[in-house]
Amino acid sequence: MVTRRTLLATGAAAAGALAAPAIAAPPSRFVRRVGTALRLGDQPYRFVGANIWYGAYLGADAAFGDRDRLRRELDAVAALGITNLRVLASSELSPLRNSITPTFRGPGKDYNETLFGGLDFLLAEMAKRGLRAVLYVGNFWEWSGGMMTYLSYVNGGTFINMNDPAHPWPEFADMAAQFYGNAAAVALYRDYVRAVVGRTNRVTGTAYADDPTIMAWQLANEPRPGGSEAAAIANLPAFYRWVRDTAALIKTIDRNHLVSTGSEGLKGAIERADIVEAEHRIDGIDYLTAHVWPLNWSWVDAKDLAGTYDAGAAKVQDYIDRHIALATKLGKPLVIEEFGYPRDAGSYAPTATTAFKDRFYRQVYAAVLASAKANGPIAGSNFWAWSGEGRAAHDDFRFQRGDRSYVGDPPHEPQGWYGVFSTDRTTRQVIRDHAAALAATVTA
Repeated sequence: MVTRRTLLATGAAAAGALAAPAIAAPPSRFVRRVGTALRLGDQPYRFVGANIWYGAYLGADAAFGDRDRLRRELDAVAALGITNLRVLASSELSPLRNSITPTFRGPGKDYNETLFGGLDFLLAEMAKRGLRAVLYVGNFWEWSGGMMTYLSYVNGGTFINMNDPAHPWPEFADMAAQFYGNAAAVALYRDYVRAVVGRTNRVTGTAYADDPTIMAWQLANEPRPGGSEAAAIANLPAFYRWVRDTAALIKTIDRNHLVSTGSEGLKGAIERADIVEAEHRIDGIDYLTAHVWPLNWSWVDAKDLAGTYDAGAAKVQDYIDRHIALATKLGKPLVIEEFGYPRDAGSYAPTATTAFKDRFYRQVYAAVLASAKANGPIAGSNFWAWSGEGRAAHDDFRFQRGDRSYVGDPPHEPQGWYGVFSTDRTTRQVIRDHAAALAATVTA
């Protein structure tokens, strides 16, 4: 199966007195699920969102952070009408060549308080702007360490690098998926889940479990039972158990917030609807997620967007429609929480035009708006991703360890592939227009 990834060969924030603990927020301040809808108070909660994986990194009071830039980025997204940000809340110190540093944790239980402080600061600043967060606490992929790294912690250091010619697809995904059945690796992961879900914000003094700024916890970014059909099917019992037991763990620590899987949907389930249904039917999972990547899935050609756009758009619509049907069948909301498209001619440069990208965004947004008007299950969307002021640090658009010019594209991807820059005037207008239209469906 082709994925986005297969296309590519003690801290300062802890210092100072803590604020007095805040009183737990009343339930009406939290986003909750009612049937196929998300609600906030007595109103539907429908949102225009973005992915900003690096938010906690910018928020860190350290050389690798930039709190002034973070404030400006949050101001910029809020000005567009964006109200929801999906953020990386875990990373693992890794031997994998495309992984980031620093990280939230290593193989032991000495977690990075400086980076946790960055997450604290991010949430505090988001609250000031009425933004809500979806925090994912794991990753199937290598760029933040992920499940392969957890396995390396407990198996004597054995791992496979993504895109290693000696281990072609789907060997990486099949090995990473062994995580679900490895009790020692899962135990390390759950230790971290307890730490982050049970944390108290050192900026605000509010327990994360009592903070309405958080909309949802997410088990991982794009968890899948395997890459090949044989491995995925063999892994299903362990995979379902991991989803069920991790969701239950989070709910025992935090009864106020939603929980979701972070799944790509059908593309993360060997194209089988029964797998998507089974993992999202679990009681602790509050809503479905779907990711849409036309280029990664070879539905379009980056060098011939004009000639391939329409056929790709038909597949995008079918993919969205199939997930609407799944959500309706399960009686749960749906969030299109990742969708991305290349710049014109496949350029990575922020000066490149975005005509086809804008068309794709309008297509996804039209589906969200149509669902809202029909009281359908789509609650919102998060485009991938906000790059804002970030720019590639090198002429080849490749990330190098130590780079601090964070963009929306993670370290394993070309820096500028999918992100929305502060200078992308037309794309920002598409987002702004959709935000206004979607807000009108709530107030009407």
